[in-house]
Amino acid sequence: MTEWLAPAIPYLKAVHVMMLAFWCAGLFAIPLLLSRHGSVVGQEDYTRIRRLTHYGYIYVTTPFAVLAIASGTVLMFARDVFELWLFAKFLFVAALVVFHVWVGYTIVTVAETPGTHHSVDPRRPQIILMVTIIAILFFVLAKPDLGAIPIPDWLKNPRDIQLPFDVPRR
Repeated sequence: MTEWLAPAIPYLKAVHVMMLAFWCAGLFAIPLLLSRHGSVVGQEDYTRIRRLTHYGYIYVTTPFAVLAIASGTVLMFARDVFELWLFAKFLFVAALVVFHVWVGYTIVTVAETPGTHHSVDPRRPQIILMVTIIAILFFVLAKPDLGAIPIPDWLKNPRDIQLPFDVPRR
């Protein structure tokens, strides 16, 4: 562990958990808002919901996603945690990022196809999101021993070969 960063570890964890909670809350809320696009009464309601989903994604959910990933990365290097369960968790974090991108794609699709958009049923995305979040929580809280999973030796050991570009020396 980086000794000078040790006193900040609890604060980094708190920031990471808060940013992750806000990110996931946004990912739960936006598909629900997208499902409301088809049931609006008039243009004014549609414009209000459209702006809410757009601004919620751009100015709330995405910054929290960036801060959650950045704080988690700093936390991982500060604590020197490089275990197999962490890399399994990264697979589900990647799924969360893919879900985030899908939500953004859906918002853009709604904006570019006026009058032809069919509302998204929010149940399926909510279930996918819930399973992904539960898997992340499982790996973080249980920290299962995944040593029985066969991993090739080339992934476990450094290869001691030169990178294809020059690395600056300090």
